[in-house]
Amino acid sequence: MNDTCIIVGASHAGIQLAIGLRQEGWQGRILLLGEEACLPYHRPPLSKSYLKNEADLAIIHPQASLDKHEIEFLASTRVVRIDRQVREVLLDNQQRLAYTKLALCTGASPRRLSIEGSDLQGVHYLRDHADADRLRTQLPGARNVVIIGAGYIGLETAASLRQLGLQVCVLEAAPRILGRSVDEPVSAFFEALHQDNGVTIRTSCQVSQLVGKEHVEAVLCTDGTHYPADIVVIGVGVKANVGLAEDAGLAVDDGILVDSSARTSDAEIVAAGDCTRFPSAHLQRLVRLECLANASDQARVAAATLCGHERRHDALPWFWSDQYATRLQIAGVVDEYERVVQRGDIATGSFCRFYLRDAVVLSALCVNRPKEFIACKRLIATARPVDPTKLADESCDINVALSALPA
Repeated sequence: MNDTCIIVGASHAGIQLAIGLRQEGWQGRILLLGEEACLPYHRPPLSKSYLKNEADLAIIHPQASLDKHEIEFLASTRVVRIDRQVREVLLDNQQRLAYTKLALCTGASPRRLSIEGSDLQGVHYLRDHADADRLRTQLPGARNVVIIGAGYIGLETAASLRQLGLQVCVLEAAPRILGRSVDEPVSAFFEALHQDNGVTIRTSCQVSQLVGKEHVEAVLCTDGTHYPADIVVIGVGVKANVGLAEDAGLAVDDGILVDSSARTSDAEIVAAGDCTRFPSAHLQRLVRLECLANASDQARVAAATLCGHERRHDALPWFWSDQYATRLQIAGVVDEYERVVQRGDIATGSFCRFYLRDAVVLSALCVNRPKEFIACKRLIATARPVDPTKLADESCDINVALSALPA
């Protein structure tokens, strides 16, 4: 068979799609193209164990696994254009590679702050291992770190650097931290957690300027407050890498638009991972999700699609974040609900919050409650009604509580 599938982007989605192709029976050539010089790796540890120098880079599949599955990995390879008419990709070295099927797993890139001083030395973003390496090299001798943005990356980085003994201040423009993904009581819990560990947090704080000559020395806010900084880490969200798709004429809208089978507006091209916007069966709307679980699930669906095995991407989205000794896990998306039921006391640092509509759990947020999280993932997928009273009752086993009412 002369068929060739080219996968652009050696992201988590990219490597899972490559392996998935073989599992789905693809007999042709598989080319996995990555801009970085190393094999695909797990990104979540970059803000935690890798940043603290407690672990090496976590490679997803070693070279031996790629060899076993006959996947050709081209490192340090950048695609600059897709020619859909002749089914070729053009590389930055002017080489052309022909494809029968194409997969775009181009991921996302950090949003940049366009303010004075943002190009000073000591200013960092944290998206790939090169970013983490640069940050690690500047930690020795540093004392004060300012983190701009109190999302997951910002707070995980704050926890890691505080555990390394640095003075950390987090500045957030919104009225509360983690405002896009958790409700107010959970925001307050995590703000207290960081403050108890010695992190300074300022909300409703607009950064106006990074101050310094060649190296950053301080962060200035619009209200006149001034924070000393040997290092600044910026974590204000990411944007989908859609340039290649857009230039090729594919449908794009805050992500590469794909259907429930990960197919783009070109039937010969699929896309998966953080770069996509897709119809979520669970949320009943188009969404773009930035999480490892979604990337894996969608990549498997994309692989099946390329092999002619129609399958729907309808897995429940779920997320996690580790900060200090606290693990946050979320099943579903905490955004639209009528009622909240809580199990456990927030003050103890071990609790669950269930978000319901008409006695149906739409999403759940668990802090240091792995058993409840596993049970909730199963329940939410079924959309079966429960008894809220039993759900809140700590004396009632969670599996009993979640099966309180008949389907």
